[in-house]
Amino acid sequence: MMKVLKRGVVLVALLSMVFALAGCQTTTKSEPVALTISAAASLKDAMTEIQDLYAKEQPNTTLTVTFGSSGSLAEQIQQGADVDVFLSASTKYMNNLKDADLLNNDTIKELLGNDVVLIVPKDSTTTITDFAQVTDPSIKKIAIGEPSTVPAGQYAVDVFTYYNVMDQIADKLVYGKDVKEVLTWVETGNVDAGVVYSTDAEVSDSVKTIAVASDESHKAIIYPTAVIKASKNPEAAQAFIDFLSTDAAKEVFVKYGFKTL
Repeated sequence: MMKVLKRGVVLVALLSMVFALAGCQTTTKSEPVALTISAAASLKDAMTEIQDLYAKEQPNTTLTVTFGSSGSLAEQIQQGADVDVFLSASTKYMNNLKDADLLNNDTIKELLGNDVVLIVPKDSTTTITDFAQVTDPSIKKIAIGEPSTVPAGQYAVDVFTYYNVMDQIADKLVYGKDVKEVLTWVETGNVDAGVVYSTDAEVSDSVKTIAVASDESHKAIIYPTAVIKASKNPEAAQAFIDFLSTDAAKEVFVKYGFKTL
């Protein structure tokens, strides 16, 4: 009788452990998460590929990525846009959000670097080879991003000011809403030249790079990222930022010409 009782007690204990383990598995199972990412337009090609990579890495996380000028995206966040992660092409707009207390400050990370280049249509016959030469009569229209909202546009102003040609070319400048629009205008021949990032020029078969701006001619180009304080999924958002620094993600960024920091 005692043996039977002991066996019963052991069986109950074993069953309790099984149910407890099953309960743990149920509670730790990853729930579906949706993240909204606001990213600088210059990141579009790389981020599209990274989005596919992350879907394989974290199948329960769905990424929705919105691309635009960093200034416009930051303004949307300030106005209450439902965003989890911000990737800017400039520290300026990240700092604006930080000053407005809209970021989880511990999550801010400097992620990438880039170069500013002068491009012309692939079939262009211009002979200029430097930013200082854009005063040449062969260059009638120059596209840059709107400096107040597009970091690449502000870098362009820095470079032209450095070479003392900004005042001379003021009438030649046309302003795009983001760096991708500038690239398109050069590709289609709507302008004679444009200032974009080297990563933008690298993915286009319709333009050629004729000059690379020296580091001392403009502010340092740094792409920071951070989790927005109002995110409903801060842990998942942080996990995505962490993924951006993995070897797999870095390989993609380097493939598109970015410098990893």
